Amino acid sequence: MLMKILRWFLLPITLLYTVIIWFRNRLYDYGILKSTSYNLPVIVIGNLAVGGTGKSPMTEYVLRLVKDKYRVAVLSRGYGRRTKGFYYVESTSDARDVGDEPLQIKRKFPDNTVAVSENRCIGVEKLKDKHDAILLDDAFQHRKLTPSFSILLFDYQSLQEPILSLPTGNFRDLLQESRRADVIVVTKSPEVIHSEERFAIETRFLKYTKAPVFFSRIAYQSIIDKNQQFFDTSLLQDTAVLLLTGIANPIPLYAYLKPRCLQMEHISFPDHHAFTDTDINRVVRTFNNILNSKKIILTTEKDMQRLPQSFVLAYPIYYIPITQEIAFNQSDVFNTLILRSFVTD
Repeated sequence: MLMKILRWFLLPITLLYTVIIWFRNRLYDYGILKSTSYNLPVIVIGNLAVGGTGKSPMTEYVLRLVKDKYRVAVLSRGYGRRTKGFYYVESTSDARDVGDEPLQIKRKFPDNTVAVSENRCIGVEKLKDKHDAILLDDAFQHRKLTPSFSILLFDYQSLQEPILSLPTGNFRDLLQESRRADVIVVTKSPEVIHSEERFAIETRFLKYTKAPVFFSRIAYQSIIDKNQQFFDTSLLQDTAVLLLTGIANPIPLYAYLKPRCLQMEHISFPDHHAFTDTDINRVVRTFNNILNSKKIILTTEKDMQRLPQSFVLAYPIYYIPITQEIAFNQSDVFNTLILRSFVTD
């Protein structure tokens, strides 16, 4: 709460930032700053706010939908990596070199090309000749590239609060830029959304865009360990769980697990956190202090990419994958729109 109050004192900087990003977007709109387009489908998945809106789960959703029909490459910035330039991601890559999310995608889709490049245009140039389409994770603001189709994500909770630019708010671009989207998805929606609330959200976008608005929910999958062995979820009621997260918003996961566990403790780190020996020692101490003999460490699939292998091998560590689930029985409509975006004339 204190941080939220303090951020209001940064409002003058927010106003300046808003003017700068508005001016930058107009320079691209009027062709003063150049943007490159390509002769193959280039699908962008992005958001306007900082933090987790579910871009990687949506990337996986789209990839799962089209991977057997087209040769699709995934191109990411590789946030948090220590390297620069263009790199192909391998299943054996180090998350510190390629980023945790690209590594997660490669390990789940080993037959698809996954690459990282902070310059998306350079990345597309290197990939386009050997692929039918390119799927870009988190590139909505990368306006040097003109996508053939854009999927814009909004975290449901972010639409319940005033939409303000950084640093007072959490938006890195203006809501009016949603006009560049071909599809809008409100992610992490609650199980129950009243029709009036749904209508209010859809109406909010109508001011800027005619893009269809879909709602999605987090679908938690079976708990699994490093050896792909499943943990029976029903056993959680007799198990003490140490939840270890380094993601933008762990609240939904905590809320999902808490009522299902006998006991739960939570250690939270920032998004894309690089775990140090000190961090691991803290986790080990906390785990050892849990008195229940039936206990596990549970983390996210993304965090699993960054945990030291020596730690993973020494302790009962499990992770819980997530997928996107399109709400209101609209998955067929959504899937049809996505599949059409990969069709070339």
